[in-house]
Amino acid sequence: MILIVDSGSTKTDWIAINNKGEILFQTQTLGLNPQVLTDYIIEERIVNNFDLYQNRKSVTKLYFYGAGCGTEPPRVMIKGVFLKIFKTAEVLVKEDTFAAIYATADINKKSIVCILGTGSNCSYFDGVNVIQKITSLGYILMDDASGNYFGRQLLRDYYFNRIPEPIAEKFNENFELDAETIKDHLYKKPNPNTYLAKFARFLIENKESEYAQDLIKRGMDMFITRQILQFSNADEIPIHFTGSIAYYLKDELIESLKEHGLKAGNIIRRPIDGLLKYHIGLLD
Repeated sequence: MILIVDSGSTKTDWIAINNKGEILFQTQTLGLNPQVLTDYIIEERIVNNFDLYQNRKSVTKLYFYGAGCGTEPPRVMIKGVFLKIFKTAEVLVKEDTFAAIYATADINKKSIVCILGTGSNCSYFDGVNVIQKITSLGYILMDDASGNYFGRQLLRDYYFNRIPEPIAEKFNENFELDAETIKDHLYKKPNPNTYLAKFARFLIENKESEYAQDLIKRGMDMFITRQILQFSNADEIPIHFTGSIAYYLKDELIESLKEHGLKAGNIIRRPIDGLLKYHIGLLD
């Protein structure tokens, strides 16, 4: 049994296939980001899934593509968790950028591949190799135009009284916004980045308002200028995207790219289907 796994900070998609590429089962767990979770929590989230626990002894290969796996220490940590659970498996751990590339880009063709989900990043793909000019410092300092970025801005604007009153009232009706609850989630509970990202749903649902359009545009422009335009040929090659923010704010994203003279490529919500196709191709 082969497990193919795509993990963001919010959720993780798992597909199990046999050596013929036939799907045995699909399942989902909470996110498994080793930058913000302990090995104990990651292990707990896996073994509490019925399908994964029941089939743990049958897994021979595990391909994991995850947020928070851009440097060696978190890759080593989460690989150790996998080897503890799936004792007979050969484990390969790569950052989620590779999942986005395999799911959206044409192999042997140059492109820029971005993730706009709970977090965000941007990579250059020369057709063979992945090049990243910026090392991510995580959700507090970076992640422009991501779910947690927009969630953070919404909360700041709400407390600084910068959201128009009708929208602010609606925001308050949808979420528990007292200061103690917010601080408890941000500074005491696990997954503060995921907590922030959940507020982005409100922005998407109310994106037609002038306030939302302005906030979305500022976030998109920031991501484009700081991330995409670092590559000198950005205006010559397609720019692909994965992630819920890119998918649900597709129109706003494409418009922002056009204003910078850039061309959108493929925009998909979840890389897992493209990953499945890629790995089945490796079996041939």
